[in-house]
Amino acid sequence: MGDADPPLLSVRGLSVAFPGPAGDVLAVEEVSFDVGRGEVVALVGESGSGKTLTGLALARLVPEPGRIAAGTVRFEGVDVGSLGERDLSRLRGGAIGYVFQEPSTALDPVRTIGSELVAVLRRHRGLGRREARAEALSWLRRVALPGAEERLRDLPHRMSGGMRQRAMLALALAGGPRLLVADEPTTALDVTIQAQVLGLLASLREELDLAVLLVTHDLGVVREVAGRALVMYAGHLVEEGPAEDVLAAPAHPYTRGLLASLPSGEDAAPGRRLPALEGSVPEPDARPPGCSFAPRCPDAFARCRTEAPGWYAVPGASGTRRAACFLREGDAP
Repeated sequence: MGDADPPLLSVRGLSVAFPGPAGDVLAVEEVSFDVGRGEVVALVGESGSGKTLTGLALARLVPEPGRIAAGTVRFEGVDVGSLGERDLSRLRGGAIGYVFQEPSTALDPVRTIGSELVAVLRRHRGLGRREARAEALSWLRRVALPGAEERLRDLPHRMSGGMRQRAMLALALAGGPRLLVADEPTTALDVTIQAQVLGLLASLREELDLAVLLVTHDLGVVREVAGRALVMYAGHLVEEGPAEDVLAAPAHPYTRGLLASLPSGEDAAPGRRLPALEGSVPEPDARPPGCSFAPRCPDAFARCRTEAPGWYAVPGASGTRRAACFLREGDAP
């Protein structure tokens, strides 16, 4: 994205709250980022970090009783928070497509894949029934779903996990989105099918000039497909920058811990314990004062336990990036 080009998506100060016994609890807090046209941005972190909620909030899909408590989301320059129900319905599944984490639960169990696709195409593309059915078959072929014509008549339970993921991708793309939010699109797939799905996503993104927000815990996937990485922990962004820099020389201890937890060839030796990041992400209502990562951080010092760090600029091979860590205080160029 060039400096003069407005971002496709602009998120500023986004906070998502849920009611708690003592008042609102912030599950996502003051998150800001942009996604440019045609850009692939990865939102990375462990389960419980707030990644999925952030992705859902882009189209005001936060499940009740949660709500967007603060901040703005602008898509193609329009404030999503200002949209009425009709325009919001056009945005969801039209301008912004979603690939949800579990296709087995996201797909309607009592509707065929063909009927779901036809409904999307009629709603968002204005096609007639016969034209929509032909287009539905075309999309199943574009996502390389085996036996596409037969799959049109299948219920989701009759298909394998990889087939359901391809069908989910077809549903997300059929409405003609400019942004695809892909939430853990390769979870529970074996390595071979995962590679096929990632390759398919990359080729379709290029063909359709599609921007992608990839929500994932898998840094291996980030390395393969993303141009920029946003690292999230306990509802906050803690590092952001070009993906190759973030992965080659992580600036935040949390990112380093995630990378160290990736098994290498020697880690797979029989009897050898796989690496792990000790501890777990705190619940939103039990976050410690100061830096939320301090209790798990090997580099934490007294200030980390009482004061939340701001953003610090960090030089990188591909340009300046940022990290929310006091260790980076002296790195600013």
